[in-house]
Amino acid sequence: MRAYLNLFDFKQKVNYKTEILSGLTVALALIPEAVAFAFIAGLSPLTGLYAAFTIGLVTSILGGRPGMISGATGAVAVVIVALAKTHGVEYIFATVVLAGIIQLIAGVLKLGKFIRLVPHPVMFGFVNGLAIVIFMSQLVQFKVEDATGALHWMTGAPLYIMVGLVLLTMLIIWGLPKLTKAFPSSLAAILVISAIVIGLNVDTRTVGDVASIKGGFPPFHIPAVPFSWETLQVILPYAVIVAGVGLIESLLTLNLIDEITGTRGRGNKEAVAQGTANIVTGFFSGMGGCAMIGQSLINISSGARARLSGIIASVMLLVFIMFGSSLIEQVPMAALTGVMVMVAIGTFEWASIRMIGKMPLHDVFVGILVAAITVIFHNLAVAVLIGVVISALVFAWENAKRIRAKKYTDDKGVKHYEIYGPLFFGSITAFNEKFDVAADPAEVVIDFRESRVVDMSGIEALNRLTERYKNAGKTLHLRHLSEDCKLLLKNAASIIEVNVMEDPHYRVVVDKV
Repeated sequence: MRAYLNLFDFKQKVNYKTEILSGLTVALALIPEAVAFAFIAGLSPLTGLYAAFTIGLVTSILGGRPGMISGATGAVAVVIVALAKTHGVEYIFATVVLAGIIQLIAGVLKLGKFIRLVPHPVMFGFVNGLAIVIFMSQLVQFKVEDATGALHWMTGAPLYIMVGLVLLTMLIIWGLPKLTKAFPSSLAAILVISAIVIGLNVDTRTVGDVASIKGGFPPFHIPAVPFSWETLQVILPYAVIVAGVGLIESLLTLNLIDEITGTRGRGNKEAVAQGTANIVTGFFSGMGGCAMIGQSLINISSGARARLSGIIASVMLLVFIMFGSSLIEQVPMAALTGVMVMVAIGTFEWASIRMIGKMPLHDVFVGILVAAITVIFHNLAVAVLIGVVISALVFAWENAKRIRAKKYTDDKGVKHYEIYGPLFFGSITAFNEKFDVAADPAEVVIDFRESRVVDMSGIEALNRLTERYKNAGKTLHLRHLSEDCKLLLKNAASIIEVNVMEDPHYRVVVDKV
């Protein structure tokens, strides 16, 4: 598929028809998501819709990944729900502004590169967990409220109608691209289902039944909170989590779209854009947000590759809010549910299932764990962090087992230890077991040509080893150490003590060879 670049690079072609139609599709899909996430956070629907507009517009213009869609997200909603209940919406706005400042600083300091530390199994788990979350979030559309407000599964005709419309939506999305790609299949499905429901007067739930989306232009509003140290203490912990969740989800989504499109986004630029967008939305009555994997995949799968689609989606969302609410509120939820179910199916990495048995067990475990945490807690930051930590520990354990020593005594009676593998906190025990200080001859050489002392734990292990040879009254040569390691050894107390000793029968030599 041809990769159209951003709108503002006029040297490159942009398929304006595809960009506009994709943007319109995304705008329709944004409405129920933004409303639902606002409800999760305990806020008004317009708070979510305003966030979807402002964040989507700013990141589409300034972001580092053309074609990626941002807006109000469930990950952010889950973080701020407790603050909304205890302190109210004004503290949410202040928190979002502070989170944006943190993200902006992270982008300026070029911290986006640390997303490279996320292993592939964690990416699999992240994507699969999100796919399951997207699918499960659609199940609420098959439930109805009773007189007490409790939700129950639909039964009878309403259930059959809902299931039938959803399946028809999915069939259109799956089948239309096989006939023609001139028109986005998701938008076609929404239009066809809407026409059927309105034309035949089918009794089914619509967007208007969920919430009214009628409103005006997002009002500029400075958060009405006390500018005090106490306020900062309240909002800072939430702001740090919102900033972290937003950056992780945005950068992982950016990497996913990079893989799909075969192009490369700019993580630090995206971090700056996300920060700027959250600052703006905090001053324009928005709940905050980040990149949206579902809507981004709708946009990319519809053929969009430029910034124009995101701009169109944001502007059309505002048009719907201000002028077209009466029409959009007639769109059946079944159509939007079908679109999101297809997004979930397309998001899931089915290849990860086929790779079970072919991948190392620890990679399979990490992928499943990250997916499970994402599904259970809806906390992407924690899920990714735990996955990275476990992967790092596994890596450390595997490398700890690789340290070994080749031993031999030359014709001069000097004992040689040639070390292979990294010396760090995980391999210290195995390293110490290689040496037999008591039985070694008067002169010993430890060669690090094929090894490297990685951390201070390794330095300390060398210090203690020199102490053992010192106490045994033997000469020790350390060869092929890195320059930084030599410096640290020379500055270490035990080595200084050895170097100033006047005993001619003992010395520690850090060879220059």
